[in-house]
Amino acid sequence: MFDLFKKNENNGPKDVKAVRDTLLRFIKQEFQKAEGGEGRNIKGINIFIGCNGTEKHIYEAAVYTEEPDRFKNEIQRIADDYALDIPEGWEMDVDFVDECPPEASKIDSLNAAIFIRTKENTIQRSAIGYLRVLNGESEKQKYQIKSSEGKINIGRGKNVQVEDGFFRLNQIAFDAESVNRSNKYVSRQHAHIEWNKDNGCFMLFADEGGVPPRNKIKVRSALIENLVKLHSVSIGHKLAEGDQVILGESAVLEFSYRSEENKNG
Repeated sequence: MFDLFKKNENNGPKDVKAVRDTLLRFIKQEFQKAEGGEGRNIKGINIFIGCNGTEKHIYEAAVYTEEPDRFKNEIQRIADDYALDIPEGWEMDVDFVDECPPEASKIDSLNAAIFIRTKENTIQRSAIGYLRVLNGESEKQKYQIKSSEGKINIGRGKNVQVEDGFFRLNQIAFDAESVNRSNKYVSRQHAHIEWNKDNGCFMLFADEGGVPPRNKIKVRSALIENLVKLHSVSIGHKLAEGDQVILGESAVLEFSYRSEENKNG
């Protein structure tokens, strides 16, 4: 029988199975370290993948990006087989990044790193994200956002007055005067994006104009089979690589942690 946890002889990503086995072996080791004193406080695991464009499909297949729960279930089986006391409800996030954060544990033979999140140990890293307009007419075709920027508003018009009388600045602004039909259904205060330090990711939130019965926000994600619908201003969505954010009827923004140059590199 193949022993998943034998010493790895690979010097790099040879194939999908080799990458998956190496990831699982390393995750097991990291969980065992946490068991020494923090096992009961485990909140989740962050998997950071810093591969180039030619290797990305190997890593995507290794972590089952089309079936996100499948890789998590494999990790859970390892935890059960080795009696690792991992609390119920733990989370798993996979991020494709330009550079793995220094707090994460680097895997020597892969372009990947692992970070075990606990109640006392949260990842504190900065990041840059990119939003590309796929449908609709906006101030720019491409936007760069930074974790240090705080709340990044999305809406129709740049400087707009909202219902409470205050003025709002939309950093990602769809043209209010455009005849593009997609812009018509983007609210002046539709949504915003914020950096979440605990999870080490950008989060998308609906604002007052972006929840029913007004206009809507939906996310088409490579990690989730069905469309994600945001119904509350307090419950956000963790933005993942390739997520398509649909504002109103048909305005679309595509999110990425990688610039166009690095995607093709």
